[in-house]
Amino acid sequence: MLADVLESLPKSSHPNLLVDMSTADDAGVYRLDDETALVQTVDFFPPIVDDPYDFGRIAAANALSDIYAMGGRPLTALNIVGFPMSMPTWVLTEVLRGGADVVTAAGAVVVGGHSVKDTELKFGVAATGIVNPNRVVANTGAQIGDRLFLTKPLGTGIMSTALKRELIDAAAMQPVVEQMATLNRAAAEIMTAHGATAATDVTGFGFLGHLREMVLGSGVAIDVDTSSIPVLDGALTLADRGVVTGGSKETHRVVEPQLRGHDVIATAMLEVLIDPQTSGGLLIAVPTESAQACGRALAAAGLTSAEIARVVAGEPEIRLR
Repeated sequence: MLADVLESLPKSSHPNLLVDMSTADDAGVYRLDDETALVQTVDFFPPIVDDPYDFGRIAAANALSDIYAMGGRPLTALNIVGFPMSMPTWVLTEVLRGGADVVTAAGAVVVGGHSVKDTELKFGVAATGIVNPNRVVANTGAQIGDRLFLTKPLGTGIMSTALKRELIDAAAMQPVVEQMATLNRAAAEIMTAHGATAATDVTGFGFLGHLREMVLGSGVAIDVDTSSIPVLDGALTLADRGVVTGGSKETHRVVEPQLRGHDVIATAMLEVLIDPQTSGGLLIAVPTESAQACGRALAAAGLTSAEIARVVAGEPEIRLR
């Protein structure tokens, strides 16, 4: 639906607009001069965890991830708040405190924001960063022979759904909370140091949805070794029991025309691959000659470091095995 809406809008042809909405990339990039470009993004959503401080941390990390996915460095953040007047004000205080702590950890600064009355709590961040215009890492640059890494395990949507249904408790969810609140800063620094050709962060469209954008934008096929994909503990078991998010069916419908081999992998694994993620990891394509060193650097930083896919010649498609 959103694609149809955007298609009807006028397209910008400004010479300084380096990355716009046409490639469904993570953030817009606008060149200021030969050395500096702005990276701009916005993201907000209702709570996915009960603790307001954790919710603030996760929402801020999720928004800042778009800056990192472009190879950028966050500078400023503007809070976006929808708040029910029936809620105690300490809830909003904790949400904003959590967000501010993550923004500060990113080396950025909260400069203000905007709030409205709402029937449901919502929070997020409009973030601005900078990047060298010649070092932008878009989702359209994957080259034949590149190797792909995913820096965080999948399954946050499934685990959050299980928590809402009281199928897991807060203790089982806490490692997932900490993963979602973790910045992609280290992953971004590693990918730029190893010459990443393309990247995206895995968020609301799930692993396959964001991989599809890379496939279409780069005009390549990507061969995925599903056995190497990192998955959160318990997510596969829950998916096998039918614990999935409401949006996963729509994601499957959208990616299916470019999907090959999905009929030979386990249903639970397919559900994990289309599971909408919150503050997921970076999906990074690096040249073959950089792959081993990149994997070692990711492992040294405590991130998942297994090679999960490779870029191959062929029509734009995702090949699962």
